[in-house]
Amino acid sequence: MAPPAEAKEGAAQNFARRDQLLQIQAEAQKKWDSMKIFEVDAPEGPADPNGKFFGNFPYPYMNGLLHLGHAFSLSKLEFASAYNRLIGKRVLFPQGFHCTGMPIKACADKLDRELTKFGNPPQFPKKEEAAAAAAAEEAASAAAAANTEVKDPTKFAGKKSKAAAKKGPGAYQYEILQLNGIPDDEIPRFRTTDHWLEYFPPLAMRDLHAMGCGIDWRRAFITTDMNPYYDSFVRWQFNTLRKLGKVIKDKRFAVFSPLDGQPCADHDRASGEGVGPQEYTLIKMEALELNGKLDALKGQGRVFLMAATLRPETMYGQTNCWVLPEGQYGAYKGLNDEIYIMTERSALNLSYQEKTPVRGQPECLLELTGQDLIGTPVKSPHAVHERVYVLPLLTILTNKGTGVVTSVPSDSPDDYAALLDLKKKPKLREKYGVLDEWVMPFEVIPIIDIPGFGNMSAQKVCEDLKIQSQNDTVKLAEAKQLVYLKGFTDGVMVVGKYSGRKVSEAKPLIKTEMIDAGMAMIYSEPEKQVISRSGDECVVALTDQWYMTYGEEEWRALTQRCLDQLETFSDEARNSFNGCLGWLQQWACSRSFGLGTRLPWDPQYLIESLSDSTIYMAYYTVAHLLQGGDMYGRSQAASTSASVIKAEDVTDAVWDYVFLGAAAPADCKVPESVLVAMRREFEYWYPFDLRVSGKDLIQNHLSFTLYNHTAVWGQEKWPKAFRCNGHLLLNSEKMAKSNGNFKTLTEAIHEYSADAMRWALADAGDGMDDANFETSTANAAILRLTKELAWVEEMLAEGAGLREGEPSTIQDKVFANEINIAIVRTREAYDRMLFREALKTAGYDLSNARDVYRFATAGAEGMNRSLILRYIEVTTQLLAPITPHTSEHVWANLLGKQGTVLNAGWPVGEAPDFVMQRAARYIEDMIPNLRKLIQKAETPAKPRKGEPAPAALKVTHGDIFVAERFIGWQEKTLLALQTAFDPKTKTFSPDANAKVLEAVKEDPAAASMNEKQLKQMAMPFAKFKMEEAVAGGAQVLDVKLPFDERQLLIDNLPYLKRALKIDSLSVALITDEAAVKAAARPVDASQAYPGAPITSFTVVPAS
Repeated sequence: MAPPAEAKEGAAQNFARRDQLLQIQAEAQKKWDSMKIFEVDAPEGPADPNGKFFGNFPYPYMNGLLHLGHAFSLSKLEFASAYNRLIGKRVLFPQGFHCTGMPIKACADKLDRELTKFGNPPQFPKKEEAAAAAAAEEAASAAAAANTEVKDPTKFAGKKSKAAAKKGPGAYQYEILQLNGIPDDEIPRFRTTDHWLEYFPPLAMRDLHAMGCGIDWRRAFITTDMNPYYDSFVRWQFNTLRKLGKVIKDKRFAVFSPLDGQPCADHDRASGEGVGPQEYTLIKMEALELNGKLDALKGQGRVFLMAATLRPETMYGQTNCWVLPEGQYGAYKGLNDEIYIMTERSALNLSYQEKTPVRGQPECLLELTGQDLIGTPVKSPHAVHERVYVLPLLTILTNKGTGVVTSVPSDSPDDYAALLDLKKKPKLREKYGVLDEWVMPFEVIPIIDIPGFGNMSAQKVCEDLKIQSQNDTVKLAEAKQLVYLKGFTDGVMVVGKYSGRKVSEAKPLIKTEMIDAGMAMIYSEPEKQVISRSGDECVVALTDQWYMTYGEEEWRALTQRCLDQLETFSDEARNSFNGCLGWLQQWACSRSFGLGTRLPWDPQYLIESLSDSTIYMAYYTVAHLLQGGDMYGRSQAASTSASVIKAEDVTDAVWDYVFLGAAAPADCKVPESVLVAMRREFEYWYPFDLRVSGKDLIQNHLSFTLYNHTAVWGQEKWPKAFRCNGHLLLNSEKMAKSNGNFKTLTEAIHEYSADAMRWALADAGDGMDDANFETSTANAAILRLTKELAWVEEMLAEGAGLREGEPSTIQDKVFANEINIAIVRTREAYDRMLFREALKTAGYDLSNARDVYRFATAGAEGMNRSLILRYIEVTTQLLAPITPHTSEHVWANLLGKQGTVLNAGWPVGEAPDFVMQRAARYIEDMIPNLRKLIQKAETPAKPRKGEPAPAALKVTHGDIFVAERFIGWQEKTLLALQTAFDPKTKTFSPDANAKVLEAVKEDPAAASMNEKQLKQMAMPFAKFKMEEAVAGGAQVLDVKLPFDERQLLIDNLPYLKRALKIDSLSVALITDEAAVKAAARPVDASQAYPGAPITSFTVVPAS
């Protein structure tokens, strides 16, 4: 491992600093392991007076090594757990590992195919050859994927896909495993799924242990039926949900992988997470004549152009039908001897929705282009005209819908602009062979009246926005926004059976009638492209399988109650949850292939990966009692000891007793003492206090968790808090193996040490926006931590030069106050899970205060020993949740404290004096300001041409004049701003400026001013103070400082003179006329404000 490229010091020295931290890390972890500090059980007696904390993190998927992205989200829980442990709570932080679903199975099968085809070790073809070979396989693969009979859910033969063929170097599973650091001779073993489950979970455990996470590893487990105890738990969960009516079997549209032959849930996707089915009404537009290439279809059945629309109520206004001239279409065999013209992609979707003779195998009777279709007369449902014609539209996207589009120019700005183009441009008609009679007779047909737009809304909005053609895409997008939503919510039908009724009422009625009459059908496709982890593009299929009834009215209301009382730490997260509960509906919870637990009542199916992971937090509470510390549960299951609990003995009745408070089951083979212990563990730890996760899981896993908890338990067991974060960038760029911008967790720990990495993770960010791990921050943390250790050792050594006795000087008091402030503000930050803020207050601000104290006392009385010892102890405790290894070293080895810093308690301090802090910062800010003024005073005037250079100057004395308060119109300005300022949001009301002007008018200085002069006088000052208030809070709007500015400067004169290297300084009020008169240079009293004194310097030639 190369040393971190840090700073200006030599590589060997940097390497040594990092190694120092790694050595400290190893020693601390060895100590904690021997103490079993993280192994914790529910108390048998009274509950802890300080309370408990149970936090958890979604178990990571075990198809590779953990990386920094995992570490970032998990660090939030680690910091929170460490903080709660520090303040005296009994803390449970368990961690399991997820193996359910398709990804591992897909990877294992892919590797097996590669080694079978290319040998072991494999000799992969060049990129071009691979693409050609994959393309040749595609047709056979698609046919083989359809109508697969499922006999055994674990037996799955994958097929190669187009998506896989398009991938570049590193697309082979063999290469991916190499990139994970797997030795070549080990890789062939990954052909079996069991090896994945046995290989990666122990490495994940190793890396989290190396990170210093306070995990109770006795409770670790993996999912799937490889762990018979967890398998039993999931079967109980689903039996319980089924009894409650939360699991039903039904036919529903679901995003579906043709290659896998089953629904593709979020965790089974390589891209398109969160994408669901989009339902359309498929309008059947019958071809009245089959001319040109279409002649080949004569006698084979009725031919329909299939147009997908979201607005079936607008079909009354059709003037034509659109196709893309260069688009690729096909004539596909439908049901009842019908033929459907549409794109291949949409035909594949339709074939999975029971609308074609063979599921998953659309039969193309004739390949067509859009140009072949132009001019075809069609009869369209509800159209006023008996026939309308197929015309060219250049903006059609064939990756959405069917490539055939209805045209309603009265209500669609796109249709209106395109029809107008054809009418106005003879050359455009000529280019595509469009006859005048196909276009010119057809005028806009009013169908919907929209308030503000009339009954031809598209025409009006196009004219208002001055849209010139169908190529004005930006303006057309704006036009659609203006009319579409308003048309649905406020529009009224003016034609047809439902004339006079609102569109929102008529739309579903018209849609149903068209479908019932055979004029249309339901069609669905993914909202956006979805690629499965097996590499194929997903479709929407009508699947007959088991569903969770999310969205059911009563259940949703209960879950909303749960959300309302849940701590989400941000409005953004809460809004995301509310949005998800608003749209979430039935969820396919079973799969035909992959890994997992079989549905207990229908074992041909497996429970999918987002459904077996909703209440497993409860299993953590008892896992150690069942598994005996083995994450696989195998040692217990294989044991012949009578004292060992067998998985088959943990029946649903046992789980009911433990989790639901039911009576102890009769003839139970689980010892009573174990049953009692299991219930005690669950009752003590539940509900969990915190779950930490990336924000991407709000739309599925986290919302499912809320739903399942409200179904299984009463309110007293509902989750207390979810903390969601954004994704992690690495050096401001997305982490990706493909571009080399990627770090595994083990790489980061070895490169920086756990503590320096944790420091950078804490510094990366806390909100829902994407955070940024900066390697420069991690490297800087190595330097900071090791330098701090050296300084602590120096201070604790004999002859450190520290002042004995009680702290007594002004600088002592200021520094002691900074320590007290850090104690309070760091705890506030930890309580709000703002770890970047905690790091700032404890790691940066307090360290800076120490440096200021060191400088302020240098060359004078020196630093106080007891105060420095307090500083070392307090910072060690405050930073323990973030840098526990370094803190442990300081606590035990340098300070000589007993026990461990991990549970040392929160430091106690006096109440902070924030006025003193503000006064101290005033002095620190005053020093650089005075330096600049002295430098300016000592700078001689530039000589004129030919004159000798002036003599150097030296400031020998300075007079500082302070103002006690703002007066006159400035005072009135500040008082007006105080009434307009909200200190909570740090914002001003919109009428703030008006209030200022109204107040200033009352001042005698403004008596003769007009409004323009008034603004010129008052507004610059008001603007300046408003900006200060937004940055610093309401205190900057006070008319007086909260401390005696003159006395403060007098008390700090020795420090100021040392810092400024000036022999003499004096301080006076600006109202002291004698002092002002005696100043070496005249001063303007009107320029002195509270916090901004004016100065006069005595300047003499330098000797």
